[in-house]
Amino acid sequence: MEIRQLRHFMAVVTEGSFTAAARRELIVQSALSTSVRNLERELGADLFDRTGRRVVLTEAGRVLLPQARALLAGAEEARQMVAAVTGLATGRVAIGTIQTLTCVDLPAELATFHRRFPGVQVSVRDAPVGELAEALRAGELDLAYLVPDAGSLPEGLTPYASWQEELVLITAPGHPLAEAGRTLIKDLAEEPFVDFRAGTGLETAVRRLAAHCGLERRITCDVTQIGLLVDLVRAGIGVAFVPRRIGERAGLPCVAVRQPEPGRTVVLAGRGPRPRNPAAAALADHLTGRLTDAAPAAAGRPGGRPLPAG
Repeated sequence: MEIRQLRHFMAVVTEGSFTAAARRELIVQSALSTSVRNLERELGADLFDRTGRRVVLTEAGRVLLPQARALLAGAEEARQMVAAVTGLATGRVAIGTIQTLTCVDLPAELATFHRRFPGVQVSVRDAPVGELAEALRAGELDLAYLVPDAGSLPEGLTPYASWQEELVLITAPGHPLAEAGRTLIKDLAEEPFVDFRAGTGLETAVRRLAAHCGLERRITCDVTQIGLLVDLVRAGIGVAFVPRRIGERAGLPCVAVRQPEPGRTVVLAGRGPRPRNPAAAALADHLTGRLTDAAPAAAGRPGGRPLPAG
């Protein structure tokens, strides 16, 4: 039983004849008659008495009538709901983020997105990179900010845009390195470090940097919250690598590191060339600067415009 057949059935009931019903449905009468005949064949009963000048419902037709009305009403409601989601009058989107994200002011971006699409509910999750990637692949998240461990995303994920973040060394006020303002990686061998938890985007970038430079860090404390890491550095327990904006917001000395200059790549990722969820597609366009009405907000992002994703 097809919705089209039920619509043709209701048209005959409303108009009282196959000719008028066909005119209303904008099809030829033979096509409408065939549609109704196919419905009757499927149900195993005649729905109309065609012997008089005006067709009338049979007992089977009268039984079908309220069900047909309900089914057509439900189909129309479903169509309107889909149209509403497609038009973003409503919808849901889930986005994941690393805890140390600074290249994008995510709260400000989501506030701008909410003003444009107030009916869209946004869910935000922060977690280690591995958990975010798995949630993204499993469909629990629509989008996620990731820091790829090996420079490339896990299989099944697509980069939509990327940002480069500068990493600096933060120290307690009055630390000898703070007075110098710059340092070399090789000069940090004797420094105690405060480290972020394993598996986070920051820890991944710092571990890769240390391995590249042959630096064996002496880690005195590791934490799971970036705020606690900053407080421990402020208290003098050790130094730490963080994105520059985190150090600046904390008011701690930010020591530039030379040879090489440390940094990390942050990627906004999803599944497939474009999210199938209309709300997620709109948010991805907004966060990557492709949603034209959001261009003024995008231009003011902390990390500047995103780099095109290859």
